Amino acid sequence: MSVPLLLTVLAGGATFIGAFLGVIGQKPSNRVLAFSLGFAAGIMLLISLMEMLPAALNAQGMSPVLGYGMFIAGLLGYYALDRLLPHQHPQDLSASPDTPASLRRTAILLTLGISLHNFPEGVATYVTASSDIKLGFGIALAVAIHNIPEGLAVAGPMFAATGSKRKALFWAGLSGMAEIAGGVMAFMLLGPLLSPVVMGAVMAAVAGIMVALSVDELMPLARDVDPHGNPSYGVLCGMTVMEFSLTLLQSSGVG
Repeated sequence: MSVPLLLTVLAGGATFIGAFLGVIGQKPSNRVLAFSLGFAAGIMLLISLMEMLPAALNAQGMSPVLGYGMFIAGLLGYYALDRLLPHQHPQDLSASPDTPASLRRTAILLTLGISLHNFPEGVATYVTASSDIKLGFGIALAVAIHNIPEGLAVAGPMFAATGSKRKALFWAGLSGMAEIAGGVMAFMLLGPLLSPVVMGAVMAAVAGIMVALSVDELMPLARDVDPHGNPSYGVLCGMTVMEFSLTLLQSSGVG
């Protein structure tokens, strides 16, 4: 298995960590969950805007029009997918009735919603790691961090509705498998086609998707999870830690 594909599998597999937390009752505090979501958003924003987009624009044969156009296409594509396809977000759980049937329906719709987000994240992780392994590691880390509360969000209500830990783990695992499927698809379809221009164009689009995910999903969700907290603390910490890590890697001659 290639390293980029392995990173994608590990990032998607982090969903199971949250799922286990959801069924054993050791739920992290809302403050910790909110901080982790902001932290993941900070990592994604820094890598997307400071590393991926510049790398895409500097790719051999890449024109600024194509590079920025693909970045905008990634942004708009994310929002189009988010608006057109019916699904629920983790923050919608608080508005759902607490009956088992409603909880089960909500958890299934939530699985669909998270899977829709996770599939392009799997593509993003694989493509980024194929171009630059240190950036791929950063994206995989950010994705893994925010997959933990996603797994918790699915497994918790499903376990409450059915009383079955197996079903809760199964439905939460499906959302993580969607991410792995995205990486496998990128591995099978993009591998033979990855010229410098194609790689740069895909990276620019992925950067747009990551920015939209951070701004539209992770940061608002962090605010909803902990209304009295400030998600910008997690965002700034994520940016700082990721920039420090990249600086160390570059100083040591890696990448």
